[in-house]
Amino acid sequence: MQYVSTRGSAPALDFEGVTLAGLASDGGLYVPVEWPSFSEAEIRALRGKPYWQVAVTVMRPFIGDALTEDELTTICRQVYGEAFHHAAVTPLVQLDERNWLLELFHGPTLAFKDVALQLLGRLFETFLERRDQRLTIVGATSGDTGSAAIHAVAGRKRTEIFMLHPKGRVSDVQRRQMTTVLSPNVHNLAIEGSFDDAQAHVKRMFNDRDVTATLNLGAVNSINWARLMAQVVYYFTSALQLGAPDRKVAYSVPTGNFGDVFAGYVAHRMGLPIERLIVATNVNDILHRALSSGDYSAGGVTPTITPSMDIQVSSNFERLLFDAGGRDGAAIAEQMRAFEASKAMQLTNAQAQGAATLFASCAVDQIETARAVQLAYQGSQQIIDPHTAVGLGAAHALAGAGTIDPQVPVVTLATAHPAKFPDAVERAIGVRPALPARVGDLFGREESFVELAGDYATARDYVLEHAAASGTS
Repeated sequence: MQYVSTRGSAPALDFEGVTLAGLASDGGLYVPVEWPSFSEAEIRALRGKPYWQVAVTVMRPFIGDALTEDELTTICRQVYGEAFHHAAVTPLVQLDERNWLLELFHGPTLAFKDVALQLLGRLFETFLERRDQRLTIVGATSGDTGSAAIHAVAGRKRTEIFMLHPKGRVSDVQRRQMTTVLSPNVHNLAIEGSFDDAQAHVKRMFNDRDVTATLNLGAVNSINWARLMAQVVYYFTSALQLGAPDRKVAYSVPTGNFGDVFAGYVAHRMGLPIERLIVATNVNDILHRALSSGDYSAGGVTPTITPSMDIQVSSNFERLLFDAGGRDGAAIAEQMRAFEASKAMQLTNAQAQGAATLFASCAVDQIETARAVQLAYQGSQQIIDPHTAVGLGAAHALAGAGTIDPQVPVVTLATAHPAKFPDAVERAIGVRPALPARVGDLFGREESFVELAGDYATARDYVLEHAAASGTS
């Protein structure tokens, strides 16, 4: 399998190459040259298989000959057989006759990012050993990516990670899950500004020759194709449990950066019968505006009780614009350059129409978010975090509006354990969710992080000064 950049001018790479590269050299994001597809019989044959086995089958076409069958099988069995605290890895929970939760928080950091990043950490180590190289990972987090990435690579001998988070804009649990990992290859940087500022710094480093000439950079954000690929798997496992391929399923996905819901789009392109993908946003609603009216214009970031979604620039949206708009890399490059300059653009007719065939969207405010937490608790005694509540609120709103066939089950992705956001949950239902026993001593652990000014030069210089020599060993 070969991969091309959404902006058309970077060299095509194989799976190993795109995993280690992260962002394409022309600033674009890598996507497969073509989408693999499964027949109904092939999908049906996955019923009843353990999660790791479905993962091997779903990811095999994307990996090509970058890993042997035995290597991929060993990695998947290690990741999905050992790193998660539920035998199903991502279990389904029924809320009522139509609505389901897909629990994605049974990994080591209690968030959906673990599903992909535990795999990515092992892929990095495998490929770097093969090449006898080191990798400097630079990432930005709005909350959960940072801790999941840090836990995936902490202590590994060939990787070093610098994780930027917006100071004061992640929850205490999210921050501590990053800053209490006291490994010499882990560097936590709290920067002034928003997640979008941190993400912009990371993207800029990948295109800064002063940085790339010195360090072998890698990415763990969802700009990395391997991470997004791993998220495709739980769409298959959940749909199979609800009757696929003989029954359609709809999904409501709380999203800010568009990676998790784009994984659903990939599953659809592979043949999974997805009726509708609901893009659920909070009041930072750039994705809702883009999908409902074609207006992809960034405004200021409004802090909310769903901090992981307090984003105005959704990097993975570029992948959808590229694929839905006819895969014209030169046109996307021009469109994205204009957006980066003005922070505003209008989707083309082809992009808008291509997205509308599968996607719907809904913006959920903080009052509606709290109400969704209450409804889940009152109706089925399920305690959900506020991000999941945004997804559930959107699912209720669009189902009520007739957007989804009433006979189609709706699965809301439960992206984080409620104990990661205890204050918001307690305000909504009067119950304070407890951390699972395996992380119960989190608030007693020592923290270590560095506070930095919000400008690019400060972040870049810190990384250059503190990174170990990168490249070949």
